[in-house]
Amino acid sequence: MSRIGKKPVAIGKAKVAVTDHLVKVEGPKGKLELNVHPLITVKQEGTDLIVTRPDDEKFTKSLHGLTRSLLANMVEGVVNGYKKSLEIQGVGYKAEQKGKNIVLSVGYANTISVPIPGNVTVQLEANKIHVTGADKQAVGQFAAAIRQIRKPEPYKGKGIRYEGEQVKIKPGKA
Repeated sequence: MSRIGKKPVAIGKAKVAVTDHLVKVEGPKGKLELNVHPLITVKQEGTDLIVTRPDDEKFTKSLHGLTRSLLANMVEGVVNGYKKSLEIQGVGYKAEQKGKNIVLSVGYANTISVPIPGNVTVQLEANKIHVTGADKQAVGQFAAAIRQIRKPEPYKGKGIRYEGEQVKIKPGKA
């Protein structure tokens, strides 16, 4: 039996609606929904969500733990939300918000404009970008897309990095 799949998901302040294979979760930070695979069943018992599987096939075992983790992330997201912070390091490197886009000036000949997805909010302060939202996958994906524009380089450490990320600096020519 899956160790993670066996654990019940505590709902807390979120409102959950389970119909057939569609789970809708609503909370103060937003609404999320998940289409559950037909092999997996989700039941609401009191203040918990219980995820079960019909057999011990390898595929259904993997779906069992995955579904439970996705539901737990949804409940956590609509109640508390998720946040990723990025730092911009480098002389003249900056970010600014223009409408629904982030405009990055990070050492290229032209500025780079990145559209902000609808399920994510972005706040800029000095050399930091804070990405927040209810959907863990969307927050992580958008933060990774911003970082991908100019990864920290190994000689001076210039670029966009996650807050607290350690970049190994190589020695230059001797």
